[in-house]
Amino acid sequence: MMTRRNFSYAAAATTATSYSRILGANDRVRMGYIGLGNRGDQVHDAFLEHGDAQTAAICDLKDEYLDLAHKNSRGNPPRFKDYRRILDSKDIDAVAIATPDHWHALMFVDACKAGKDVYCEKPLSLTVWEGRKMVEAAERYRRVSQTGIHRRSAKFLKEAVDYVKSGELGHVTMACAYHIVNEWPLGIGKPAPGPAPNEEEWDRWLGPAPKVPYNSNRMYYNFRWFFHYSGGQLTNMGVHYMDMMRWALDKGAPEAVTAMGGKWAMEDDREIPDTLEVLWRFEGGTMFRFTQVNANAAAGNVQNSEMELRGTKGTMYLHGNRWEVVPEKISDHARPVRTPIGRDAQRELERSGRSAQIQPKVVKGNAGTEFHTRNFLDCVKSREKCNCDVLTGHISTSATILGNIALKTKSYLEWDARAEQFTNNAAANQYLKYDYRPPYKLG
Repeated sequence: MMTRRNFSYAAAATTATSYSRILGANDRVRMGYIGLGNRGDQVHDAFLEHGDAQTAAICDLKDEYLDLAHKNSRGNPPRFKDYRRILDSKDIDAVAIATPDHWHALMFVDACKAGKDVYCEKPLSLTVWEGRKMVEAAERYRRVSQTGIHRRSAKFLKEAVDYVKSGELGHVTMACAYHIVNEWPLGIGKPAPGPAPNEEEWDRWLGPAPKVPYNSNRMYYNFRWFFHYSGGQLTNMGVHYMDMMRWALDKGAPEAVTAMGGKWAMEDDREIPDTLEVLWRFEGGTMFRFTQVNANAAAGNVQNSEMELRGTKGTMYLHGNRWEVVPEKISDHARPVRTPIGRDAQRELERSGRSAQIQPKVVKGNAGTEFHTRNFLDCVKSREKCNCDVLTGHISTSATILGNIALKTKSYLEWDARAEQFTNNAAANQYLKYDYRPPYKLG
């Protein structure tokens, strides 16, 4: 993590000249890893699946995370607690950032300035403004970038996308996603307040976030339940769903968003909602919906899938390791305008109905992170665009961030994607960025 000393990046000017170093012995890419706990450990393992990924340096505040990463590294990489030591090294070609969300933008932009290619975990940023700065930095310094929305590199999900884009489902008017888990009643708990075990570590962990009294729940994994460091499960898991639905339906940024929810059941420290519903409107007559329930684990739909795409000809249900299509029945004659229809009329409609020229379908596969890290390594060498470059990650992440702003402002918000501003609620625009705690700056 960052300390409060200033230093310059002598490597900022390195662009094409740094590429030649990558194609060394066995075409290895020399990777530096920043953030190695939990997801960071998983990302490190996913890179280690590939023989051309060399662990050249590791960085974290927590010694036990460094110990595990060092043990698994197939070598003896140097260990750091200041991420800028990695960026300052001429022996590093690319970095993987898997820190808490509030650190992503600073580290990403600094890495680009230092001439490093960047794999950055999702959600890409904490605010929309940060995400735009990350896009600008990657473009300015001509860096290869990959956002860790790893489903973009799964072959079987690419097949699902191709199926939807072929028109087989018809016009998809509603795409739904579910994050449902029972954490009731204690959730993350309510640890007793007290002094930080290490005040310097706590200050460095907070970084650009506001200085607040220490709470053990705020550090390391549980940071996801606090708005200073995360957008909660809407940005954590929701960005996977948002990106998948955008990809399949070929959508850009939403036109409007609204949300409702709150902390209504849990008896813990969390700030994020335990119950949440978000709706986005996209051009072309399509709506996205995200449902989060953390106090009940019953299935979100009859298929108990993560996502569903409801088209006029059929519905696609997406699970973690498969997708399936259920054809819709279409009547050969106009249906009388009456709601609801009786049981006999329903049977007649089913008898007279015909399938929408599609067949039931089930496709299984693997969405492991190793396919995404493979794509990044290949693109570092080829200088091609990654499957989920920083701009793609920014659009998907921003859409989920807008959902949190709609919740905070209790409003229906219309979005100008080009200007990245709300057009019908000027007060809501204040949530698009926040002031970093001095002396941290993003620019």
